[in-house]
Amino acid sequence: MITLDDVRAAASRIEGRILRTPTVPSHALSKATGADVVLKLDNLQAVGSFKERGAANKLALLTPAERERGVITVSAGNHAQGVARHAALLGIDAVIVMPRFTPAAKVTRTAAWGARVVLEGSSFAEATAHANALCQREGRVFVHPYDDPAVMAGQGTFALELFEDAGPLDMFVGPIGGGGLLSGCAVAAAALRPGMDIVGVQVESHSSLSAFPGDEVMPPGGATIAEGIAVLQIGRQPLEVIRQHVSRVLVVPERAVEDAITLMAEGAKQVSEGAGATALAAVLTYPELFQGKRVALPVTGGNIDSRILANTLLRSLLRDGRLLCLKMEIPDRPGILADISRTIGEAGGNIIEVSHQRLFTAPSVQAAELEVMIEARDPSHALDIMGELSKTYIVRRV
Repeated sequence: MITLDDVRAAASRIEGRILRTPTVPSHALSKATGADVVLKLDNLQAVGSFKERGAANKLALLTPAERERGVITVSAGNHAQGVARHAALLGIDAVIVMPRFTPAAKVTRTAAWGARVVLEGSSFAEATAHANALCQREGRVFVHPYDDPAVMAGQGTFALELFEDAGPLDMFVGPIGGGGLLSGCAVAAAALRPGMDIVGVQVESHSSLSAFPGDEVMPPGGATIAEGIAVLQIGRQPLEVIRQHVSRVLVVPERAVEDAITLMAEGAKQVSEGAGATALAAVLTYPELFQGKRVALPVTGGNIDSRILANTLLRSLLRDGRLLCLKMEIPDRPGILADISRTIGEAGGNIIEVSHQRLFTAPSVQAAELEVMIEARDPSHALDIMGELSKTYIVRRV
């Protein structure tokens, strides 16, 4: 099991190689959650993720002979970029195996650091099996993304910086994929903040510790917006640390992660990927556990595909009523669209999209169906707009 000395040695080893990221209070998130929220912004690292810490420490420890052999790793994106960047800085040849579901942005950024990217496997387990086979065939050094003491110690440097900058804390809430970050931070917390609650978070589809502190369970797997922690089985060495030092593990649904990404963007003004927003998702899902507590939340990464971010924001707007999608039965005669547009405008709504169908869905040859998407200020305003339209037309919400 790693110790505080290992974490401190890692901090000295990687100093100047990674960014000491800011620790900031978030008044917007505190107001939204009822907790006193402090953010540690590792989405600002050069590769956009905390994973750079563990990769930098591991590669710095390689012998000259190991560097000559080259390295290989498997990752859904963030560890891949960390290994690729620091291998390039040290002149080490690197191969990165990534599951085929990895977001395009992460694949592109990894290749941009100079590593050879291999897309293989429909799951992290399949990608890992391919990486192991390739490692044996090419004689490379395998850099495990989480089940490695050097990587765990490197991730623990996150907590050293946090504790120096944040002041008193009641709780630290961190995501669990393979367990490298939470285990490294838990070791630092146990030594430096022994009274602090350490809480882990997993998403429903990859909740191997949902029975914590009992035995591991086999989660269902499947697609998740938090692909950075889409690991079916936690690492053996991180699990030992987590069982010893972590207070509890919370499981959050997909919708909570989407809502957390949106709140992080709108409230904290930070772009976060799914895995990076799971700590906030836990606070939103279980508010009673965090009310009135000073809570540290790591924004572990910001490498979210632009399309996924846009869709997530739109889905959240639809759910909370700020986007209103209506279907209307209207008479098929001149001037109707102008009247509807005028009614929406006078009510303060902003038309985003309109679909006007005469031939296939209208109930009568002299009628038409109109589908309109409207931007409203808030849910109450959306109801007002719908009420104005309902005075003249048959309206239903989609």
